[in-house]
Amino acid sequence: MVVIGAGAAGLLAAAFAAGEGRRVVLLERTRDGGRKILISGGGRCNILPSEVEAEWFVTDSSPHSLRNILRGWPLEAQRRFFEEELHLPLVLEEESGKLFPASNRARDVRDRLVEHARLSGVDIRFGAPMLGLAPSGNGWELRLDGGAMLRARAVVVATGGLSVPNTGSDGAGLRLVESLGHTVHPTYPALTPLTTSVARWTNLSGVSLDAQLTAPPETP
Repeated sequence: MVVIGAGAAGLLAAAFAAGEGRRVVLLERTRDGGRKILISGGGRCNILPSEVEAEWFVTDSSPHSLRNILRGWPLEAQRRFFEEELHLPLVLEEESGKLFPASNRARDVRDRLVEHARLSGVDIRFGAPMLGLAPSGNGWELRLDGGAMLRARAVVVATGGLSVPNTGSDGAGLRLVESLGHTVHPTYPALTPLTTSVARWTNLSGVSLDAQLTAPPETP
């Protein structure tokens, strides 16, 4: 089995598959992986919410499917995984209801995930871009940088979206699966910056706060 992308999703998918006895290769084109983890939560990495309910989500999918997803790995089990399997104590930030690593260091989260994948038996290959993917017999054939080929029975594409290109999330995975015949829903930004030309506001860069905005109706 090959997993493409060593972000949080790819690292966990690879580790869980290896834990079930699969031989897993994890390909990551950057030199270290998990770069979006490093910038999450202002560099602190808000790992989990303290509570979650299906009613809080807006989705076009079936509410039943959403509930099944949330029940598939309950919040309590996720917290035990981080604290007991990764040995990463979590603390609650009361005002936000978010759980952060006790160290307040996102790098600790990334490093523990990488370590856990390796200890689970995953063959992690950093600096290993995947240049091509095609069906081959009862599996897949991957073309790697330098002309090397890799064959796998199953492939997990965990390359992220379009949000932060310099971390590796530049849409390459979306284009890849679309080229293989998958339907890709149009993407749109969910968390974006406010930009301004007013110099005195530049010191607010990186500051997070609750706010209410009112947008005027669109005029013809």
